[in-house]
Amino acid sequence: MENVYLTIVLAPLIGAIVAGFFGGRIGRRGAHRATIAGVAVSAGLSLWVLSRFIWGDQPVFNDTVYTWMVSDGMRFEVGFLIDKLTAVMMATVTFVSLMVHIYTIGYMADDEHNWPHGALTGKNSYQRFFSYISLFTFSMLMLVMSNNFMQLFFGWEAVGLVSYLLIGFWSTRESAIFANLKAFLVNRVGDFGFILGIAAVGMYFGSMDYVEVFGAAPGHAETQVDLFGGVSLMTLICVLLFIGAMGKSAQVPLHVWLPDSMEGPTPISALIHAATMVTAGVFMVARMSPLYELSEAALSFVLIVGATTAFFMGLIGLVQNDIKRVVAYSTLSQLGYMVTALGASAYAAGIFHLMTHAFFKALLFLAAGSVIIAMHHKQDIRDMGGLFKHMPITWVTALLGTLALIGFPGFSGFFSKDAIIEAVHASQVTGSGYASLLLTAGVFVTALYSFRMYFLVFHGKERMDEHTKHHLHETPWVVTLPLLMLAIPSVFIGWYAIEPMLIGDWWASGDWNPIVVAHEHDTLHHLRENWHGQAEFVHHGLGGLPFILAMTGLIMATIVWWLIHKWNPRIDDQLQALGGPVTRVLQDKYGFDDFNQRVFAGGGRRLGRLFWQTGDRALIDGAVVNGSARTVGRFALQARHLQTGYLYHYAIAMIVGLVGLLTVFVTF
Repeated sequence: MENVYLTIVLAPLIGAIVAGFFGGRIGRRGAHRATIAGVAVSAGLSLWVLSRFIWGDQPVFNDTVYTWMVSDGMRFEVGFLIDKLTAVMMATVTFVSLMVHIYTIGYMADDEHNWPHGALTGKNSYQRFFSYISLFTFSMLMLVMSNNFMQLFFGWEAVGLVSYLLIGFWSTRESAIFANLKAFLVNRVGDFGFILGIAAVGMYFGSMDYVEVFGAAPGHAETQVDLFGGVSLMTLICVLLFIGAMGKSAQVPLHVWLPDSMEGPTPISALIHAATMVTAGVFMVARMSPLYELSEAALSFVLIVGATTAFFMGLIGLVQNDIKRVVAYSTLSQLGYMVTALGASAYAAGIFHLMTHAFFKALLFLAAGSVIIAMHHKQDIRDMGGLFKHMPITWVTALLGTLALIGFPGFSGFFSKDAIIEAVHASQVTGSGYASLLLTAGVFVTALYSFRMYFLVFHGKERMDEHTKHHLHETPWVVTLPLLMLAIPSVFIGWYAIEPMLIGDWWASGDWNPIVVAHEHDTLHHLRENWHGQAEFVHHGLGGLPFILAMTGLIMATIVWWLIHKWNPRIDDQLQALGGPVTRVLQDKYGFDDFNQRVFAGGGRRLGRLFWQTGDRALIDGAVVNGSARTVGRFALQARHLQTGYLYHYAIAMIVGLVGLLTVFVTF
């Protein structure tokens, strides 16, 4: 099986190399064929591996592929740990990536119009984009398939690097450069904590290997670190690792990069926000469950951060008018749900929502991209409306994705989101009451902003200009096919996956279980004890508060943005004006961007200016460079008086010098 796993991870890399280094020779068609073939091979094999774990007796694979070096007994290796958790991630990542690759053919077909005339950066941009997204897939696979912290960190940084290249892909746009630099810097803040956590693991465990560290972790449960008056080692490691997850998975306050990443082309928005980069943090915490279960303080921290992100980032989506930014804030909110599940020790529910969310969020992003293509790359939902008549496939698939997002009964999002809310409600970790309240209220907010966008885009009066209106039509099959393929799991995957992933003991393979939950933290046991099938779960959900709130949000959105909006197109602006200071706070995104610009960016500039003026100009240039020159000049100015040109002056100087030397020798 080692060759199969190597093929899965290397096939996208080969496609990226072919498209990247030989794109000019093979042309557009050769580039997208090479990368799609590589990702298709990876996706096919990943689904085959997952099927063997589901219906067969596939053993867990944990082995080293390559040893980089051994230092003081610690081994730094490239290796794979393929268990059921990895198999789910591999299949999800590669399938969504394959759909994005196919979709990109249509979306980037006219990319030359996005570059200034004669710009060298626009040459072979189509091939370069395919190379980047294939490389992104390789990086994510290296991350999820790793069996050690070193390889995890490699994949972690690789997805960050490629995301930087993709967000700023249209490099002639100032906004794109600002966005990718912002993403890069914010992720460096999180990654600093992440590498400190890995360093702490290496220092106290003497190993980078997951199995060795997890096996030794209970022995360090009571270990204290002499830091801040004494702190638990496990709490320190878990919090530091989670700071890395806060950056990658865009949790408050390190969330600010993700909405701005919409400056990149829509396919990469779908890839970053659906199944790859932003879910890396969720996967990492689930993989580290044997460590997190030893620190209730770390679980509480994760729980509170996730719940705060889930609710308050969803509120911002209510005042966004850019179609991609509405979906982006939805991603922030749903990531908060996943992270909250991890804090409640419902790791399986978090991964379950990660999987369902990957499908319906990729669907929503690609549907938004389909709309953008039809609207000639206009993204303001206030200038749309009535598109259902012109784009029936995009309309239907967007509706299915939206219903899955709000957790409509029977759709995939319903099963995963309801399971998370139930688990958090059952949790006894500090902050669980706060988290339960915010997640439940967040269901209403999600339905409200989701259907606000849906009705403003697809229903009501057509508000676009006549030229755009005249040319409206459904997008090509390379765009609509991925929408249809993603719509299928968005509707059905939850129905089939909830029982094995949350109810049964499917995760365990022999003696190995990738998800470890302490008995006192098991928040899914109520779901297991009262499980009577999917139909009963749906029936039970129909009487729950989350369903009532979701339907209330849907009905309110229907009344305001479909019915009232037909005869009062300014209702959206009027409601936002009615919100007064609350609306301004949401439009300012709680002031995070302003604070970062003034304190960190502005403070960095002021600090740099201070160092420049005092260190560079005053100390180095003034004192060291120019000062030494002036000192030599002054000394030379005085020393020149010794050169008189008179012989008797030099004779007297020689006699005085000789007397001085004789005096020294005689005295000492």
